[in-house]
Amino acid sequence: MQEQAQAQAQDDLITRAQAWLAEDPDPETAAELAALIEAGDTAELADRFSGTLQFGTAGLRGEIGAGPMRMNRGVVIRAAAGLAAYLKAQGHDGGLVVVGYDARYKSADFARDTAAVMTGAGLRAALLPRPLPTPVLAYAIRHLGAVAGVEVTASHNPPRDNGYKVYLGDGSQIVSPADSEIAAQIAAVEKLADVPRPESGWQELGDEVLEAYLHRTDAVLTPGSPRGVRTVYTAMHGVGKDVVMAAFARHGFPEPVLVAEQAEPDPAFPTVAFPNPEEPGAMDLAFAKAAEVQPDIVIANDPDADRCAVAVPTADGWRMLRGDEVGALLAAHLVHKGVSRGDSNSVFAESIVSSSLLGRIAEAAGVGYEETLTGFKWIARVEGLRYGYEEALGYCVDPEGVRDKDGVTAALLVAELASVLKEQGRTLADLLDDLAMAHGLHATDQLSVRVSDLSIIADAMAALRAQPPVSLAGLRVVSAEDLSKGTESLPPTDGLRYYLDGAYKARVIARPSGTEPKLKCYLEVVVPVAEASDLAAARVRGQEVLDAIKKDLSAAMGI
Repeated sequence: MQEQAQAQAQDDLITRAQAWLAEDPDPETAAELAALIEAGDTAELADRFSGTLQFGTAGLRGEIGAGPMRMNRGVVIRAAAGLAAYLKAQGHDGGLVVVGYDARYKSADFARDTAAVMTGAGLRAALLPRPLPTPVLAYAIRHLGAVAGVEVTASHNPPRDNGYKVYLGDGSQIVSPADSEIAAQIAAVEKLADVPRPESGWQELGDEVLEAYLHRTDAVLTPGSPRGVRTVYTAMHGVGKDVVMAAFARHGFPEPVLVAEQAEPDPAFPTVAFPNPEEPGAMDLAFAKAAEVQPDIVIANDPDADRCAVAVPTADGWRMLRGDEVGALLAAHLVHKGVSRGDSNSVFAESIVSSSLLGRIAEAAGVGYEETLTGFKWIARVEGLRYGYEEALGYCVDPEGVRDKDGVTAALLVAELASVLKEQGRTLADLLDDLAMAHGLHATDQLSVRVSDLSIIADAMAALRAQPPVSLAGLRVVSAEDLSKGTESLPPTDGLRYYLDGAYKARVIARPSGTEPKLKCYLEVVVPVAEASDLAAARVRGQEVLDAIKKDLSAAMGI
């Protein structure tokens, strides 16, 4: 009886795979799926047909391949049809949808499919002219008065992945309930043959949108400010190089020295294990070039150029600044540039996993401050936003132009700050010391676990909920919040937040990543600093406490 049931299940699996194959519009994924069916590879087929990629507030993201659990043209066409139906239901029939894409495998195909579906549904579609940074798409939505935008990108995910990010007409990424409403429309799509896909009818944009974006970058910098910083720049095999070089030239900065091996778009990302500046080894080539040419700073973008990484020279070589450090530096620079005290449109915002230092800078400057859930879909919606950041190297420095993180304008603002300090005989590291003296040394770290089995993440979170830690690093847990229940100021999210007793104001947040198969824990301790001579010891002490918290937290999660 059991064998009969297994045989029936396998027959059903093959039938579903054959039905998908009959509709597959892509010869490559069709051939891939046909080979799996012919080989009788039921284990692989079961993985690909175990469900469908879920559309959420991060849109879609997954590995490229055949089947409903992979990123492919069939999945994208259904997603586009669902988005089109949602927009029409919202009264946007005939509205404009702008589509952008990066240089990953199949990104251009997915973008063209999206433009075709929008056109076939009675909407107007405009396609960016070539692979460009995600912030150019986010800018174009507002600039062109679109009702929505789509960016085909998997940001800094591994080479085999791609994704589908959706923005609404305010230029911000979707949030609930739009995500679930779009997902319901996607689920209602039955046969691909029922989705009209004309071969033309959408607008192919030229460079005028890019030129408008570059013109908008004027708003980031102070007229006449110093522009003398010397930079090494890497695009991490992504789409940032041409736009960053044009922006630096436009504003009179010295031409950045390129990391040639990573300068041009390459979807294979051949020089890095993961194309993310935060990953070990990803910055090695940039640091080698910096050792050769001795610049003032190193700047890196991730592949779709919405994130910006910064490194500074030390006595022991080059050091990547944490996102929290860059976030604080840019906030201090904006305060110095004259963010208005008491102005309702001068709010600084950050995600809950970012350093509490931003709140202290805002308080001292007399400007507003807000905490949001993780992601720029939340940060960009803060009323009166002047500046927002989160620790994963994302910075929104011109919210009127781009309501999302923008690695190009962030790079410009970092370059201006470094130039101002250079003219004073100072460095970014010196300004970080000033901030530690003024507000305490805010030491941050991460415990990040990449998994192949997502149940490991669920089990770890369940373990923490079932038996919350009573102390970490010898510091008593005085507050434990289950963020899935929401708070007075935050909607529910899958996360846990702990505050620890003692002088260090230690804080821990554990949450599953929204875009990668990772469990992430964000740690912060604040070490008081009385004099400049105390800084070195404070850094050592801060790292000791962070390391001890990581050890105890790992044990509590069973990983």
